[in-house]
Amino acid sequence: MAELSVYASDPALTQGRLYGTSQSPTRSEFQRDRDRIIHSTAFRRLQYKTQVFLHHEGQHYRTRLTHTLEVSQMARSMARALALNEDLAEAVALAHDLGHTPFGHAGERILNDKMAPYGGFDHNLQALRVVTRLENRYAEHDGLNLTWETLEGILKHNGPVPETTDLSDIALPGYMPLGSHAGLEAQAAAIADDIAYNAHDIDDALRADLITLAELADVPLVGPLVREVEARWPQIEPNRKAHEVQRRLITAAIEDVIATSTAAIAHAAPRNVWDVRNAGETLIVFSEAFGEAVRELKSFLFSRVYRSEVVMGPVRQSEALVGELFDAYMAGANMPGRWGEAYRQADSKISRARIVADFIAGMTDPYAIDQHAALFDAKTRIG
Repeated sequence: MAELSVYASDPALTQGRLYGTSQSPTRSEFQRDRDRIIHSTAFRRLQYKTQVFLHHEGQHYRTRLTHTLEVSQMARSMARALALNEDLAEAVALAHDLGHTPFGHAGERILNDKMAPYGGFDHNLQALRVVTRLENRYAEHDGLNLTWETLEGILKHNGPVPETTDLSDIALPGYMPLGSHAGLEAQAAAIADDIAYNAHDIDDALRADLITLAELADVPLVGPLVREVEARWPQIEPNRKAHEVQRRLITAAIEDVIATSTAAIAHAAPRNVWDVRNAGETLIVFSEAFGEAVRELKSFLFSRVYRSEVVMGPVRQSEALVGELFDAYMAGANMPGRWGEAYRQADSKISRARIVADFIAGMTDPYAIDQHAALFDAKTRIG
Protein backbone atom coordinates (compact mmCIF):
# COMPACT_ATOMS: atom_id res chain seq x y z
CA MET A 1 0.00 0.00 0.00
CA ALA A 2 1.22 3.51 -0.80
CA GLU A 3 2.32 5.78 2.03
CA LEU A 4 -0.64 7.16 3.98
CA SER A 5 -1.27 10.84 4.57
CA VAL A 6 -0.93 12.26 8.09
CA TYR A 7 -4.74 12.56 8.32
CA ALA A 8 -5.43 8.96 7.28
CA SER A 9 -6.45 6.31 9.81
CA ASP A 10 -3.42 4.26 10.81
CA PRO A 11 -4.24 0.66 11.85
CA ALA A 12 -1.20 0.69 14.12
CA LEU A 13 -2.83 3.52 16.10
CA THR A 14 -6.31 2.07 16.34
CA GLN A 15 -8.41 2.83 19.41
CA GLY A 16 -8.71 -0.93 19.70
CA ARG A 17 -11.35 -3.62 20.05
CA LEU A 18 -13.72 -4.41 22.88
CA TYR A 19 -12.12 -7.82 23.34
CA GLY A 20 -8.39 -8.28 23.11
CA THR A 21 -6.98 -10.39 20.27
CA SER A 22 -3.58 -11.63 19.27
CA GLN A 23 -1.83 -9.74 16.49
CA SER A 24 -1.98 -11.12 12.96
CA PRO A 25 1.37 -11.59 11.22
CA THR A 26 -0.18 -11.09 7.77
CA ARG A 27 -3.07 -8.62 8.14
CA SER A 28 -3.54 -5.14 9.55
CA GLU A 29 -6.34 -4.51 12.05
CA PHE A 30 -8.56 -2.94 9.40
CA GLN A 31 -7.93 -5.86 7.04
CA ARG A 32 -9.09 -8.19 9.80
CA ASP A 33 -12.25 -6.10 10.18
CA ARG A 34 -12.92 -6.38 6.46
CA ASP A 35 -12.48 -10.14 6.55
CA ARG A 36 -14.76 -10.55 9.58
CA ILE A 37 -17.49 -8.57 7.84
CA ILE A 38 -17.23 -10.59 4.62
CA HIS A 39 -17.49 -13.88 6.53
CA SER A 40 -20.49 -12.77 8.60
CA THR A 41 -23.97 -14.20 8.22
CA ALA A 42 -25.45 -10.72 7.84
CA PHE A 43 -23.19 -10.02 4.85
CA ARG A 44 -24.33 -13.17 3.05
CA ARG A 45 -27.96 -12.26 3.63
CA LEU A 46 -27.49 -9.08 1.59
CA GLN A 47 -27.65 -11.29 -1.51
CA TYR A 48 -31.39 -11.72 -0.94
CA LYS A 49 -32.31 -8.22 0.17
CA THR A 50 -33.89 -5.65 -2.13
CA GLN A 51 -31.95 -2.67 -3.44
CA VAL A 52 -34.65 -0.97 -5.55
CA PHE A 53 -36.13 -3.82 -7.59
CA LEU A 54 -37.15 -6.98 -5.77
CA HIS A 55 -34.40 -9.57 -6.00
CA HIS A 56 -36.65 -12.19 -7.62
CA GLU A 57 -37.87 -9.90 -10.42
CA GLY A 58 -34.70 -10.50 -12.41
CA GLN A 59 -31.23 -11.88 -11.83
CA HIS A 60 -29.50 -8.83 -13.30
CA TYR A 61 -30.94 -6.19 -10.96
CA ARG A 62 -28.82 -4.99 -8.06
CA THR A 63 -29.31 -6.52 -4.65
CA ARG A 64 -27.97 -5.11 -1.39
CA LEU A 65 -24.95 -7.38 -1.85
CA THR A 66 -23.99 -6.32 -5.36
CA HIS A 67 -24.62 -2.68 -4.43
CA THR A 68 -22.35 -3.11 -1.41
CA LEU A 69 -19.54 -4.59 -3.50
CA GLU A 70 -19.80 -1.74 -5.99
CA VAL A 71 -19.67 0.83 -3.18
CA SER A 72 -16.63 -0.93 -1.73
CA GLN A 73 -14.73 -0.78 -5.03
CA MET A 74 -15.43 2.95 -5.45
CA ALA A 75 -14.52 3.70 -1.84
CA ARG A 76 -11.17 1.96 -2.27
CA SER A 77 -10.46 3.85 -5.49
CA MET A 78 -11.05 7.22 -3.85
CA ALA A 79 -9.18 6.28 -0.70
CA ARG A 80 -6.16 5.25 -2.76
CA ALA A 81 -6.15 8.50 -4.73
CA LEU A 82 -6.40 10.55 -1.53
CA ALA A 83 -3.69 8.58 0.34
CA LEU A 84 -6.20 7.24 2.86
CA ASN A 85 -6.41 3.77 4.35
CA GLU A 86 -8.06 1.65 1.65
CA ASP A 87 -8.75 -1.25 4.00
CA LEU A 88 -10.75 0.86 6.44
CA ALA A 89 -12.70 2.49 3.61
CA GLU A 90 -13.48 -0.98 2.28
CA ALA A 91 -14.51 -2.33 5.69
CA VAL A 92 -16.94 0.54 6.30
CA ALA A 93 -18.36 0.21 2.78
CA LEU A 94 -18.87 -3.53 3.17
CA ALA A 95 -20.70 -3.04 6.49
CA HIS A 96 -22.70 0.09 5.68
CA ASP A 97 -25.91 -1.76 4.72
CA LEU A 98 -25.78 -4.67 7.19
CA GLY A 99 -28.63 -3.11 9.16
CA HIS A 100 -31.04 -2.85 6.25
CA THR A 101 -34.37 -4.65 6.49
CA PRO A 102 -35.88 -6.89 3.83
CA PHE A 103 -37.53 -5.01 0.96
CA GLY A 104 -35.15 -2.04 1.07
CA HIS A 105 -36.21 1.32 2.42
CA ALA A 106 -39.85 0.25 2.44
CA GLY A 107 -39.11 -2.24 5.20
CA GLU A 108 -37.13 0.34 7.12
CA ARG A 109 -39.92 2.92 6.94
CA ILE A 110 -42.60 0.63 8.31
CA LEU A 111 -40.31 -0.84 10.96
CA ASN A 112 -39.41 2.67 12.12
CA ASP A 113 -43.13 3.51 12.32
CA LYS A 114 -43.87 0.39 14.34
CA MET A 115 -40.88 1.00 16.61
CA ALA A 116 -41.71 4.68 17.21
CA PRO A 117 -43.02 4.01 20.75
CA TYR A 118 -39.95 1.90 21.54
CA GLY A 119 -37.04 4.04 20.35
CA GLY A 120 -37.47 3.90 16.59
CA PHE A 121 -35.43 2.08 13.97
CA ASP A 122 -32.47 3.32 11.93
CA HIS A 123 -30.47 1.10 9.60
CA ASN A 124 -27.10 2.61 10.58
CA LEU A 125 -27.77 1.97 14.26
CA GLN A 126 -29.04 -1.47 13.33
CA ALA A 127 -25.80 -2.20 11.47
CA LEU A 128 -23.96 -1.33 14.67
CA ARG A 129 -26.22 -3.75 16.59
CA VAL A 130 -25.50 -6.43 14.01
CA VAL A 131 -21.71 -6.20 14.27
CA THR A 132 -21.58 -5.71 18.06
CA ARG A 133 -24.45 -7.92 19.31
CA LEU A 134 -26.38 -9.99 16.82
CA GLU A 135 -23.65 -11.87 14.98
CA ASN A 136 -22.99 -14.86 17.23
CA ARG A 137 -20.34 -17.01 15.58
CA TYR A 138 -17.40 -16.53 17.95
CA ALA A 139 -16.80 -18.74 20.98
CA GLU A 140 -15.67 -15.95 23.32
CA HIS A 141 -18.04 -13.10 22.53
CA ASP A 142 -21.07 -11.88 20.62
CA GLY A 143 -20.54 -9.60 17.63
CA LEU A 144 -17.59 -9.35 15.28
CA ASN A 145 -15.31 -7.47 17.71
CA LEU A 146 -14.41 -4.80 15.15
CA THR A 147 -12.06 -1.90 15.76
CA TRP A 148 -13.32 1.41 17.11
CA GLU A 149 -12.59 3.11 13.77
CA THR A 150 -14.72 0.70 11.76
CA LEU A 151 -17.56 1.01 14.27
CA GLU A 152 -17.31 4.80 14.07
CA GLY A 153 -17.50 4.60 10.29
CA ILE A 154 -20.57 2.37 10.36
CA LEU A 155 -22.37 4.73 12.72
CA LYS A 156 -21.27 8.09 11.34
CA HIS A 157 -20.35 7.65 7.67
CA ASN A 158 -23.28 9.92 6.75
CA GLY A 159 -22.12 12.55 9.23
CA PRO A 160 -22.49 13.29 12.94
CA VAL A 161 -25.44 11.72 14.73
CA PRO A 162 -27.61 13.44 17.36
CA GLU A 163 -26.15 13.58 20.84
CA THR A 164 -29.42 12.05 22.06
CA THR A 165 -28.73 8.82 20.12
CA ASP A 166 -29.11 5.92 22.55
CA LEU A 167 -26.15 3.55 22.44
CA SER A 168 -26.66 2.25 25.97
CA ASP A 169 -27.22 -1.35 24.90
CA ILE A 170 -24.33 -1.40 22.43
CA ALA A 171 -20.92 -2.27 23.87
CA LEU A 172 -18.17 -0.18 22.27
CA PRO A 173 -14.40 -0.37 22.82
CA GLY A 174 -14.23 3.27 23.94
CA TYR A 175 -16.03 6.58 24.10
CA MET A 176 -17.74 7.43 20.81
CA PRO A 177 -18.22 11.19 20.24
CA LEU A 178 -21.52 11.46 18.39
CA GLY A 179 -21.38 15.09 17.30
CA SER A 180 -18.13 14.89 15.34
CA HIS A 181 -17.50 13.59 11.85
CA ALA A 182 -16.03 10.20 11.07
CA GLY A 183 -12.61 9.80 9.48
CA LEU A 184 -12.06 10.41 5.79
CA GLU A 185 -12.23 6.70 4.98
CA ALA A 186 -15.82 6.55 6.20
CA GLN A 187 -16.62 9.75 4.33
CA ALA A 188 -15.26 8.13 1.16
CA ALA A 189 -17.55 5.13 1.73
CA ALA A 190 -20.55 7.45 2.15
CA ILE A 191 -20.01 9.35 -1.09
CA ALA A 192 -19.28 6.08 -2.90
CA ASP A 193 -22.74 4.95 -1.77
CA ASP A 194 -24.21 8.07 -3.39
CA ILE A 195 -22.33 7.53 -6.64
CA ALA A 196 -23.37 3.88 -6.82
CA TYR A 197 -27.03 4.70 -6.22
CA ASN A 198 -27.14 7.23 -9.02
CA ALA A 199 -25.27 5.24 -11.66
CA HIS A 200 -26.70 1.82 -10.96
CA ASP A 201 -30.29 2.85 -10.39
CA ILE A 202 -30.17 4.37 -13.88
CA ASP A 203 -28.86 1.06 -15.21
CA ASP A 204 -31.55 -0.98 -13.44
CA ALA A 205 -34.30 1.46 -14.49
CA LEU A 206 -33.21 1.13 -18.12
CA ARG A 207 -33.30 -2.66 -17.79
CA ALA A 208 -36.82 -2.43 -16.34
CA ASP A 209 -37.94 -0.17 -19.22
CA LEU A 210 -38.96 2.56 -16.78
CA ILE A 211 -36.86 5.11 -18.65
CA THR A 212 -35.05 5.30 -21.98
CA LEU A 213 -31.71 6.75 -22.94
CA ALA A 214 -33.56 9.34 -25.04
CA GLU A 215 -35.36 10.58 -21.91
CA LEU A 216 -32.01 11.00 -20.15
CA ALA A 217 -30.68 13.30 -22.87
CA ASP A 218 -32.00 16.41 -21.12
CA VAL A 219 -31.20 15.33 -17.55
CA PRO A 220 -28.32 17.24 -15.93
CA LEU A 221 -25.08 15.34 -15.56
CA VAL A 222 -26.25 12.36 -17.61
CA GLY A 223 -27.51 14.18 -20.72
CA PRO A 224 -24.09 15.20 -22.07
CA LEU A 225 -22.83 11.65 -21.55
CA VAL A 226 -25.79 10.20 -23.44
CA ARG A 227 -25.18 12.55 -26.34
CA GLU A 228 -21.47 11.72 -26.37
CA VAL A 229 -22.12 7.98 -26.47
CA GLU A 230 -24.88 8.30 -29.09
CA ALA A 231 -22.62 10.36 -31.33
CA ARG A 232 -19.70 7.98 -31.04
CA TRP A 233 -21.59 4.68 -31.31
CA PRO A 234 -25.00 5.35 -32.88
CA GLN A 235 -25.52 1.75 -34.03
CA ILE A 236 -24.58 -0.32 -30.97
CA GLU A 237 -27.17 -2.13 -28.85
CA PRO A 238 -28.99 -0.15 -26.14
CA ASN A 239 -27.44 -2.15 -23.31
CA ARG A 240 -23.94 -1.27 -24.52
CA LYS A 241 -24.88 2.39 -24.80
CA ALA A 242 -26.32 2.27 -21.28
CA HIS A 243 -23.11 0.77 -19.93
CA GLU A 244 -20.97 3.40 -21.65
CA VAL A 245 -23.10 6.14 -20.07
CA GLN A 246 -22.95 4.48 -16.65
CA ARG A 247 -19.17 4.03 -16.63
CA ARG A 248 -18.65 7.64 -17.72
CA LEU A 249 -20.97 8.84 -14.98
CA ILE A 250 -19.06 6.88 -12.33
CA THR A 251 -15.70 8.14 -13.64
CA ALA A 252 -16.88 11.75 -13.73
CA ALA A 253 -18.25 11.52 -10.19
CA ILE A 254 -15.12 9.94 -8.72
CA GLU A 255 -12.81 12.40 -10.48
CA ASP A 256 -14.91 15.33 -9.23
CA VAL A 257 -14.79 14.00 -5.65
CA ILE A 258 -11.02 13.48 -5.75
CA ALA A 259 -10.31 16.96 -7.12
CA THR A 260 -12.78 18.73 -4.82
CA SER A 261 -11.80 16.76 -1.73
CA THR A 262 -8.10 17.32 -2.33
CA ALA A 263 -8.74 21.06 -2.27
CA ALA A 264 -11.05 20.85 0.76
CA ILE A 265 -8.51 18.83 2.73
CA ALA A 266 -5.73 21.24 1.81
CA HIS A 267 -7.85 24.16 2.97
CA ALA A 268 -8.72 22.48 6.28
CA ALA A 269 -5.07 21.39 6.71
CA PRO A 270 -5.71 18.56 9.18
CA ARG A 271 -2.59 17.37 10.96
CA ASN A 272 -4.11 14.05 12.00
CA VAL A 273 -7.35 12.09 11.90
CA TRP A 274 -8.69 13.89 14.98
CA ASP A 275 -8.44 17.19 13.16
CA VAL A 276 -10.60 15.60 10.45
CA ARG A 277 -13.19 14.53 13.02
CA ASN A 278 -13.29 18.02 14.50
CA ALA A 279 -13.19 19.94 11.21
CA GLY A 280 -16.87 20.83 11.54
CA GLU A 281 -17.61 19.82 7.96
CA THR A 282 -17.47 16.91 5.58
CA LEU A 283 -14.24 17.00 3.57
CA ILE A 284 -14.97 14.25 1.03
CA VAL A 285 -17.47 16.06 -1.17
CA PHE A 286 -18.70 16.85 -4.66
CA SER A 287 -17.98 20.26 -6.14
CA GLU A 288 -20.86 22.72 -5.83
CA ALA A 289 -21.78 22.45 -9.51
CA PHE A 290 -21.54 18.66 -9.58
CA GLY A 291 -23.51 18.38 -6.36
CA GLU A 292 -26.33 20.49 -7.80
CA ALA A 293 -26.41 18.30 -10.90
CA VAL A 294 -26.55 15.20 -8.66
CA ARG A 295 -29.56 16.65 -6.84
CA GLU A 296 -31.36 17.25 -10.14
CA LEU A 297 -30.57 13.71 -11.25
CA LYS A 298 -31.95 12.36 -7.98
CA SER A 299 -35.12 14.38 -8.50
CA PHE A 300 -35.54 12.80 -11.95
CA LEU A 301 -34.98 9.30 -10.55
CA PHE A 302 -37.36 9.95 -7.67
CA SER A 303 -40.24 10.92 -9.96
CA ARG A 304 -39.60 8.47 -12.80
CA VAL A 305 -38.22 5.44 -10.99
CA TYR A 306 -38.67 5.36 -7.23
CA ARG A 307 -42.28 6.57 -7.39
CA SER A 308 -43.26 4.57 -10.46
CA GLU A 309 -46.00 2.00 -10.00
CA VAL A 310 -43.56 -0.76 -10.99
CA VAL A 311 -41.63 0.05 -7.81
CA MET A 312 -44.42 1.43 -5.60
CA GLY A 313 -46.79 -1.52 -6.04
CA PRO A 314 -44.37 -3.99 -4.43
CA VAL A 315 -43.36 -1.28 -1.93
CA ARG A 316 -46.92 -1.06 -0.58
CA GLN A 317 -47.18 -4.83 -0.42
CA SER A 318 -43.88 -5.20 1.39
CA GLU A 319 -44.73 -2.44 3.88
CA ALA A 320 -47.95 -4.26 4.71
CA LEU A 321 -46.10 -7.56 5.08
CA VAL A 322 -43.43 -6.18 7.43
CA GLY A 323 -46.07 -4.36 9.48
CA GLU A 324 -48.15 -7.50 9.83
CA LEU A 325 -45.10 -9.52 10.86
CA PHE A 326 -44.25 -6.99 13.55
CA ASP A 327 -47.80 -6.89 14.92
CA ALA A 328 -48.06 -10.67 14.94
CA TYR A 329 -44.81 -11.18 16.82
CA MET A 330 -45.66 -8.46 19.33
CA ALA A 331 -48.99 -10.19 19.89
CA GLY A 332 -47.17 -13.37 20.80
CA ALA A 333 -46.75 -15.30 17.56
CA ASN A 334 -43.86 -17.69 17.99
CA MET A 335 -40.47 -16.70 16.65
CA PRO A 336 -38.12 -19.58 15.87
CA GLY A 337 -35.03 -20.58 17.81
CA ARG A 338 -33.14 -18.15 20.02
CA TRP A 339 -35.41 -15.29 19.00
CA GLY A 340 -38.47 -16.88 20.60
CA GLU A 341 -36.50 -17.70 23.74
CA ALA A 342 -35.12 -14.16 23.98
CA TYR A 343 -38.62 -12.73 23.52
CA ARG A 344 -40.03 -14.89 26.33
CA GLN A 345 -37.25 -13.85 28.69
CA ALA A 346 -37.45 -10.12 27.92
CA ASP A 347 -38.37 -8.01 30.93
CA SER A 348 -40.30 -5.20 29.21
CA LYS A 349 -42.38 -4.39 26.16
CA ILE A 350 -39.56 -2.15 24.92
CA SER A 351 -37.11 -5.06 25.10
CA ARG A 352 -39.57 -7.37 23.36
CA ALA A 353 -40.13 -4.82 20.59
CA ARG A 354 -36.38 -4.49 20.00
CA ILE A 355 -36.01 -8.26 19.75
CA VAL A 356 -38.83 -8.36 17.19
CA ALA A 357 -37.19 -5.53 15.22
CA ASP A 358 -33.83 -7.31 15.31
CA PHE A 359 -35.43 -10.51 14.05
CA ILE A 360 -37.35 -8.87 11.21
CA ALA A 361 -34.47 -6.63 10.16
CA GLY A 362 -32.22 -9.66 9.75
CA MET A 363 -34.64 -11.41 7.40
CA THR A 364 -34.02 -11.77 3.70
CA ASP A 365 -36.88 -10.96 1.34
CA PRO A 366 -37.83 -14.63 0.72
CA TYR A 367 -37.54 -15.56 4.40
CA ALA A 368 -39.87 -12.71 5.35
CA ILE A 369 -42.35 -13.88 2.72
CA ASP A 370 -42.15 -17.45 4.03
CA GLN A 371 -42.62 -16.36 7.65
CA HIS A 372 -45.63 -14.25 6.69
CA ALA A 373 -47.18 -17.14 4.77
CA ALA A 374 -46.67 -19.48 7.72
CA LEU A 375 -48.16 -17.06 10.25
CA PHE A 376 -51.18 -16.12 8.18
CA ASP A 377 -51.74 -19.47 6.49
CA ALA A 378 -51.82 -17.81 3.10
CA LYS A 379 -49.83 -17.75 -0.10
CA THR A 380 -47.88 -14.52 0.25
CA ARG A 381 -46.52 -12.87 -2.87
CA ILE A 382 -44.76 -9.54 -3.38
CA GLY A 383 -44.67 -8.01 -6.85
